[in-house]
Amino acid sequence: MRKPRVLVVGLVAVALLATACGGSDDGGGGNEALTGSIFISGSSTVEPISSLVAELFAEENPDVEITVEGPGTGDGFELFCNGETDVSDASRAIEEDEIEACAANGIEYTELEVAIDGMAVLTSPANDAVTCLSFPDLYALLGPESEGVDGWSDANDLGAEVGGSGDYPAVPLVVTAPGEESGTYDSFVELALEGIAEERGQDATTRPDYQASANDNVIIDGIAGTDTSLGWVGFSFYEQNQEVVKALEVDGGEGCVAPTFESISDGSYPLSRSLYIYVNNAKAAESEALATFVDFYMTDTGLLTAVQEVAYVILPDDRIEATRTTWEGARPA
Repeated sequence: MRKPRVLVVGLVAVALLATACGGSDDGGGGNEALTGSIFISGSSTVEPISSLVAELFAEENPDVEITVEGPGTGDGFELFCNGETDVSDASRAIEEDEIEACAANGIEYTELEVAIDGMAVLTSPANDAVTCLSFPDLYALLGPESEGVDGWSDANDLGAEVGGSGDYPAVPLVVTAPGEESGTYDSFVELALEGIAEERGQDATTRPDYQASANDNVIIDGIAGTDTSLGWVGFSFYEQNQEVVKALEVDGGEGCVAPTFESISDGSYPLSRSLYIYVNNAKAAESEALATFVDFYMTDTGLLTAVQEVAYVILPDDRIEATRTTWEGARPA
């Protein structure tokens, strides 16, 4: 049975936290209760981390309204750069057009790396004909030139042409994966497809003809529901659903590597990426509740306990300290 995702939408509150964002596990302390509201939107991949941080933040405190939603990184940045949200969850770094949109609206922000994730390329456990796919294989099956490919073996010629195996099984190809609003989509295209697409004069994108969803559980259901499926999600969603989907090894040019906590952490798995939150600086200056919530996010409870609990990879110590230092420098007095 699929494990439930951790979500929180409701009333939470906190006593004043210490401003320092060091390695403390302390989630509260102080005498004055906070009030206000916090709106967090963006990546469905980062949503479980922010939701659990909000849940933990709420355990001691009952008066700050926190809403956490996950429509996708791109949609989240659109809201954020319009000034509609306080924090934007992101499974990729903010892009140039989004930076320009924020600047045009006077939105200044602080980028905070919070975890590492890998993207797991998945099929059904019933599909025993495939165990590893290279980047050229993924391009042949999922890239911009694979539109209309209805069976795995229909991609044989393109796969051989771009340097893949070109020896795919003669079975239907049913793809369920993130849509363009998702940072998981953007990261997959950037890491797996973009280089080959540029070499061939193609747009850096996927094929358009597949079942796309911003909901990772819908993607898991789609992949699990077809014996010869193909798709990808953030590693956490694979890790929580191993009984119904199978992860394929991925060859980024140095051999086939399975997605694991260890291979993602050490960078040997070729589809690894950083996860972020972006904080609206002006709103943090106006709202002690928001600034204190981010303080809490920066503690061991946020960057260690919550990240580990929802099955992402904890940042190395030097990157945790870099994140904390960044927030300490940006936090309003």
